[in-house]
Amino acid sequence: MATARENTMRPLLAVSGGIDQINEKIGYICNFLVLAACIVSAGNAMIRYAFGYSSNGWLELQWYMFAILVMFGASYTFKRNEHVRVELFYLLLSERGQLWLDLIGTLFFLIPSCLLLSYLSWPFFMQAYSVGEISGNAGGLLRWPIKIVVPVGLVMLALQGVSEVIKRIAALQNLLTIDAKYERPTQ
Repeated sequence: MATARENTMRPLLAVSGGIDQINEKIGYICNFLVLAACIVSAGNAMIRYAFGYSSNGWLELQWYMFAILVMFGASYTFKRNEHVRVELFYLLLSERGQLWLDLIGTLFFLIPSCLLLSYLSWPFFMQAYSVGEISGNAGGLLRWPIKIVVPVGLVMLALQGVSEVIKRIAALQNLLTIDAKYERPTQ
């Protein structure tokens, strides 16, 4: 029975590993965006105070980098299990209880919410793209490219949720296997 479970979980864990790798690479990009945003911010401030020159484009670039960082960093943070949770109750649960709480919360709340919000935000991007939306500020940037970050970031978070569900199911199966192995025979 355990080998049948392992054979069933192996391809799913491979999918989970692929999703994890994608979000790990996105996380590294987000780490560099933090540095880039700091450099742009400091450079813009120095140029403004030293030369009295400023550009709305540089300010908007900072905002764009921050938006990318937040939207794509969410899936990376979730992958690393460093997201915000109410630990007060979570820590009182057994390992099995924590796995079940993670599984139910992710499966019934996180994934559907992310997919719904992604679906609802897609027209927001499409409208901006169809009219070639640009910033109303002088020297501002195109607006439509950054607007795709919302639906895509939410899909990436939902995909990481799928990965976490797979890992939690595998962990629960391992606990069941361990329990069955050490269960005393009834007389």
